[in-house]
Amino acid sequence: MKPITAGDPESKSPELVAENIERLRELFPEAFTEGKVNFDVLKQLLGGAVDEREEKYGLNWHGKRRARQLALTPSTGTLRPSPEESVDWDSTQHLLIEGDNLEVLKLLTKSYSGSFKLIYIDPPYNTGGDFVYPDDFDDNIKNYLMRTGQIESDGRKNSSNTEASGRFHTDWLNMVYPRLKDAIRLIRHDGVILVSIDDKELSHLKQVMTELLGEENFIGTIVWKGATDNNPTQIAIEHEYLVCFARSKEAVSPVWKNATDAAKQTLLAEYRRLSETLGPDLPEIQARLRMFIRANRESLNGITHYDRVDERGVFTGSRKVHNPKPGGYKYDVLHPRTQKACVLPVNGYRYPRETMDDLLKADRILFGDDETQIIQIKEYLEDYEGKLSSVISIDSRAGSNELNELFGEQKVFQTPKPTALLTEIFEFMLGKDEAVLDFFAGSGSTAHAVMLLNERDGGTRRSVLVQFPEPLDPENKDQKVAAAYCDKLRKPRNIAELTKERLRRAAKAVREKSPLFAGDLGFRVFKLASSNIKAWEPDRDNLTQTVEGSSDHLLPDRTEQDILFELLLKLGLDLCVPIEQKAIAGKTVHNIGAGTLFVCLAPKTGRDEVEALALGIVEWHKALAPAGETTVVFRDSAFADDVAKTNLAAILQQHGLENVRSL
Repeated sequence: MKPITAGDPESKSPELVAENIERLRELFPEAFTEGKVNFDVLKQLLGGAVDEREEKYGLNWHGKRRARQLALTPSTGTLRPSPEESVDWDSTQHLLIEGDNLEVLKLLTKSYSGSFKLIYIDPPYNTGGDFVYPDDFDDNIKNYLMRTGQIESDGRKNSSNTEASGRFHTDWLNMVYPRLKDAIRLIRHDGVILVSIDDKELSHLKQVMTELLGEENFIGTIVWKGATDNNPTQIAIEHEYLVCFARSKEAVSPVWKNATDAAKQTLLAEYRRLSETLGPDLPEIQARLRMFIRANRESLNGITHYDRVDERGVFTGSRKVHNPKPGGYKYDVLHPRTQKACVLPVNGYRYPRETMDDLLKADRILFGDDETQIIQIKEYLEDYEGKLSSVISIDSRAGSNELNELFGEQKVFQTPKPTALLTEIFEFMLGKDEAVLDFFAGSGSTAHAVMLLNERDGGTRRSVLVQFPEPLDPENKDQKVAAAYCDKLRKPRNIAELTKERLRRAAKAVREKSPLFAGDLGFRVFKLASSNIKAWEPDRDNLTQTVEGSSDHLLPDRTEQDILFELLLKLGLDLCVPIEQKAIAGKTVHNIGAGTLFVCLAPKTGRDEVEALALGIVEWHKALAPAGETTVVFRDSAFADDVAKTNLAAILQQHGLENVRSL
C-alpha cells in the first residue's frame, strides 16, 4: 500500500512541463539524449517548420518568460469545502470558489480539463491601480494566504501599476498571461473563450490570445455600447469590447442560433393550430394569437412584437423601408383607403419607386389608419433569424440598477456587467445543458445570467465562478459602501462575500418571480488553502520530534470532508460528484462516483478489523460494478502496524481492487 505524500503527482496539480516533454518524446524519441531534449536534432526533424530568425513577430515584454513558467508550475494547494456558506449543498451543480484564480485554475485541471463550452471573464482593466493578483514564483499558496490575512504577512504590498512606473502594460500582461494559458486547458474542443476589455489593453489582449490559441481560431470582437458621453472631448468613449476565440474554430458550429429560434417555432406552431381551428377568420386568429403571446411573454421573449396575421402568416411592422440616412428616395405612396399621399419619412424611402411598387403588389407594405401615419414594411416571423451582432447596445447602468435593487444599496459594486448583456451573448454560445467558467467573478453577473437563462427556457446550464477575496478598505471612497455592507451582513470585508450574497439574493428573486421553477439555484462554496497532506519540513535542531510528528501525513486541523474533496481534485473527479457513506466493520467508508473511489479515514484500524473492513468494501464494490478502475484510500497512520496494512491491501487486491493507497 503506497502512501500519497506531498511530493507525489497525486498531491498536486498536473506537472505540465513533464507532460509536454513526454508528448514530445512520443513524437520524436530520437530528439532525446540522456533524458534531455537535443534541440539541434529536434530542429532537423522539424525541418522548415522552425523559425530561426533573431527578430520575430510577436508581443514581448519584461517578465514574459517568467509568466510562462509560472503557468506551468504545479499547485500544491487544495480547495476546502464550506457547506455552511453554500446554498443547496447536497443538490447543486454550481460552484463558487474563493481564492487566487491562477492556483484554482491549476487545481481544476485534472477534474475539469476540456469541460467548459464557454469561459467568460471580465478581468481588471488596466486603470493604473494596484493589482490584487501579485504572483510569487516560489510559493504562490503562501503568497495568497499572506495577502488574505490567513497567515502572518511579510509586509510586501501589491505592486503599483501606474503609468509613471514605466511598467504599466507589463504588470497587466504578467497578471493575465499565465491565467489565460492555464484556462485554455479547461475549454471544450468545440468551446470558446470570451474576454471583456477596453481600449487600453485591447491590442495586447488580442496578441496574447492569438499566441495562445492561434490566429486561425479568432472568431470576432463584439463592441458593447453601454454609455452616452456628452462631455466635450476629442472622441467620446461610449463602448467596451468582448474578444472571442475558439479552442478549435473548425469544431465550433458555423452558425450560432439563440433560444429565439425555439420561441419562433412555438409561436408558429400556435398560429398553425389556430388556423386549422378557425379557418380563414384572420381577425379572430390575430386576437387569439395575441392572448397566447401575453400568456407566454417570458418564453417568447424577443419575438412578442410578431403579433399580426394575414394570409401569408405572422408578421410585425418594421421601419426598414425608411432610409437610415439623408438622401433616400422621395415619392408619393397613396393610402389605400383615403387615396392621399402618406407622410414621407424624414430621410425618404430606402428603395426606388420600382421596388416599392413590387412591395405594394405583394402586399408587403403596412399602412396606418390614414395617410398621417408613416408606412412600414411587413416582416414575417417565418423569415426571422436571430443573430449575434458585432455591436450590442445595452445601457451599462442596467448592471448597477440590477444590483441596487437586489442589495437595497447604491454602488456596492462599481461597474457590474448587466445580466441583459450576458444573457444575450450566452444564448448563442452556451447550450441548455452546458457549463460556463468565470474566474474573475466580481459581482457574480455570470452565475446570475445563467440562473435567468435556465429559468427562461428550463435549461440546466452550469456555472463555475472563482473570485479572489480582495480586502475592502472602508477608508477608500470606492470601497466604502461595499465594506459597510459586509459589516451589515456581519461578514469579512472582502469582495467574495459580496459575490456570495449577490447569488443568494438573485436566487431568491428568481424563486419569487417564478415559484414553479424547479431548476438549480444553489452553489457550493470552496476556499483555496494549503494541502491537507503535510510537507516534510525537518527541524534540524529537533529532528526526533519532527519524525514523531510526521507519523500522520495529514494536517491535524483538517476534517474528513476536507480530505475527501482534495482526493476528488487530485484524482480528477468532479467536485459535485455523488458521495455515499456506509458503516463497515464500525468504520465510515465513503463511496465516490458510484464506485470510482472508496475512502476510509478512520483514525484507528486494528489487525482484527482488517478482514471485515476489506471484505465489506469488496462486497459494496461488486454491487456497484463500476466500469473503470477503482482506487481505495486509507489513513496511513490508522494501522497498528505494517502487517495490518499489508493484509488489508492483499485482501482487496485478491478481489480485483489493485489500486490501494494511503494518506
